[in-house]
Amino acid sequence: MSPERELKPVPAATVVLVRTGLQSAELEVLLLRRNAKLVFHGGHWVFPGGRIDAQDFARCNPALEYPAALKAAVRETREEAGIELDESQLIHLAHWTTPPKLARRFCTWFFIYPITTAVSVQVDNDEILEHRWISPRQALQEAAEQKLVLPRPTMVTLQDLLLHKSIADLVHTVTQSNIRVFPENSAYYRPLEMGCTKLE
Repeated sequence: MSPERELKPVPAATVVLVRTGLQSAELEVLLLRRNAKLVFHGGHWVFPGGRIDAQDFARCNPALEYPAALKAAVRETREEAGIELDESQLIHLAHWTTPPKLARRFCTWFFIYPITTAVSVQVDNDEILEHRWISPRQALQEAAEQKLVLPRPTMVTLQDLLLHKSIADLVHTVTQSNIRVFPENSAYYRPLEMGCTKLE
């Protein structure tokens, strides 16, 4: 396999599960701690997600990347956190592509998912070892204090969430706003061609 092909980013999907905090009115997100033995973001705290598999494409007709990303988002959340999602409630938020010259690269569709009823989180104790519901403010504070490690896309997403005081406000803003794309004009984000009608 050529180096160029090895560095081609793999399509993936990530879900930002958001709920109103149980102890306060602050929004909280679900973060998962990845096994430190994993090559990609080992030991980091991340949102549920992972690569888009062949089975995700197989369940779409036509087999476009955006519908497959929705399938992957639901599947990965089930596998990593034991939570069943309603695919129709996923809201496209952002698209991040890992910079070149790294050993692992992904082009990842980010989705928001509002949690309005109680859910039970069950991690797989293999890839994922621990979970926390935590406010964006607290997560960013603990990252600044080096109590937890956040990948850059996770940190930026949490910073964006600081602007919202309620799930209703968040959903309204996300559905009306442009999609955050990193890097801008990414060749790996072609929404209409990939089956997504929400443009940046």
